[in-house]
Amino acid sequence: MKFAQNRLYIESYNKCPNCGILLYEKPANASPDTVTSAGQTYCSAWCVQWEADRASRRQAGRADAS
Repeated sequence: MKFAQNRLYIESYNKCPNCGILLYEKPANASPDTVTSAGQTYCSAWCVQWEADRASRRQAGRADAS
């Protein structure tokens, strides 16, 4: 994908698997909050916790439906 007029190209996108925010290697607004969990990189610990909570809510919903 062509990124800019100076012919820089993006080879791959790294996104938080929970919220979808783009994660940059060396962004201007670098955040030390990135977290690696289960082999995936998240933008923050909040996203890791929210995804775990979502999985438990879905599992509880399936148990209630049975």
